Amino acid sequence: MINTERELTDYVTVVGGVNIDIQGFPKKKLIPEDSNVGTVKISLGGVGRNIGENLIRLGISTKLISVLGDDIYSSKILKDSYDIGLNMNDSMILKGENASIYLAVLDEDNDMHIAINSMDIFDKMTVGFIKGKKHILDNSKLCVLDTNIPSDVMEYLLNEYKDKDIFLDTVSVTKAKKVKNLTRHIHTIKTNRIEIEAITEIEAKDEDGLRKNGEYLLGKGVKQVFITLGKNGVFYCNRDTMKIIRVNNIKPVNTTGAGDAFMSALIYCYLSNIDIDESAKFATAASIIALSHENTINPNMSAENINLKMKELHYDKKVFGY
Repeated sequence: MINTERELTDYVTVVGGVNIDIQGFPKKKLIPEDSNVGTVKISLGGVGRNIGENLIRLGISTKLISVLGDDIYSSKILKDSYDIGLNMNDSMILKGENASIYLAVLDEDNDMHIAINSMDIFDKMTVGFIKGKKHILDNSKLCVLDTNIPSDVMEYLLNEYKDKDIFLDTVSVTKAKKVKNLTRHIHTIKTNRIEIEAITEIEAKDEDGLRKNGEYLLGKGVKQVFITLGKNGVFYCNRDTMKIIRVNNIKPVNTTGAGDAFMSALIYCYLSNIDIDESAKFATAASIIALSHENTINPNMSAENINLKMKELHYDKKVFGY
């Protein structure tokens, strides 16, 4: 069990995306090229924001630096963040711009079928703007980046703050390529099979491929690697261990925010000095809590509830000779 009886006076800074999530849920089997009867849900999202809210729910003070417009959705995002205690005071606010929008259609199993993102506003974040946040970044316990931010901003942050622990979420195949030549300054990377292939150009379709990817990233200087495998669990490694753990018979309600909850739990464990094996179990339990609710962020997310979930789960384990 992970100890939850402590306060974290330090804060984490997240630099990444925040948007409006529009999700469609079909009532029956999804029929391509047709109008499907179902329900549509609008909520707040974005990888950076989702990680930030989950961190707040885990009791970790968090500052989120992102890009917003001055439309009604941007105002909604700022108000909601204020209400939950997520500090967005250092974000860039652009006049005449609209908030980023992420549109997803789920299938009959509540897994993502297709998605479209309208996130051009993030391209307006500049290195000059980020340089103005030096006092925030310097005093952060650690920094979390998602690859929604521009390549030059990503490169600046990874080089300028190379002595600070940086956690990276790769977000998507296209955006993951931004860090192809910058992995040496990443402490912990959370990714999936296809995203890691975009970075390493090493296939990750089987256990041998996962091992090669892990060894490649460790050789480049990454301290911790987590490659999520969907229903097949998560592959993870550091200098001392390399394993896959899996939990069976999970029936998701909505998979959209599971990866963000996983990352937030990893950060929680790192700040709590938890070893990588327990971190992987804790993060897996957090992701299961996330996908058990129709909202992107499960309102029941907490360290206490993750510990309770861990007690319910049986973890299958594969240990690599390493």
